[in-house]
Amino acid sequence: MIDSAFAAIAKIGGDAGADQTLELLLGPYDRDTDHPWHRVERGEIPITDWVTEVSEQAARDGVTLDFGQLSSFLANADVRDDMVAEVLALRADGYGTALVTNNVREASDSWRRMLALDDLFDVVVDSSSVGVRKPDPRIYLLALEQLGDVEPARAVFLDDHPGNVAGAERAGLAAVLVDDPAVAIAELRELLGRSLADGAELPAPPGA
Repeated sequence: MIDSAFAAIAKIGGDAGADQTLELLLGPYDRDTDHPWHRVERGEIPITDWVTEVSEQAARDGVTLDFGQLSSFLANADVRDDMVAEVLALRADGYGTALVTNNVREASDSWRRMLALDDLFDVVVDSSSVGVRKPDPRIYLLALEQLGDVEPARAVFLDDHPGNVAGAERAGLAAVLVDDPAVAIAELRELLGRSLADGAELPAPPGA
């Protein structure tokens, strides 16, 4: 629901190029590894350690980093109102909703102020609080457990990163990659209106 941070993060590396900068700063984001950013998102190290480690690697690679670019993104990040409206509508119709976010402890207060979480979600699973991050299948299963032991085949997950979508699918959830929000919302509505391939039905609203 908040515009993707990846483009903003890529700008930190200046002329290094998006692919090299993202690999340096975030590691292989479609996997869960011991890259310092992954450890930050699991709450294992403070973000200052990440800055130190990636800055040292950048110096070895001849890359100049401008962390002010990230501060600018955080100050000007936009919320996708269409996605917010869809979540509100689903919750009003009786669907359980959960937010599964890769985040850092130091940013907890700032990002939570951007959304009316209590109005939108029954459950919020923050990677830095629970010690596991997307795309590890355990984080999706944890969210489903907190929603009331929902079966994975009765849930749909949306995300703007292919690796996170793949992780949800490995956990047994239906998943939608969000590129164009309008297209993603249409795909979500289609999934909620039909059965999965294995015959298990996604949850219908109470009373439907």
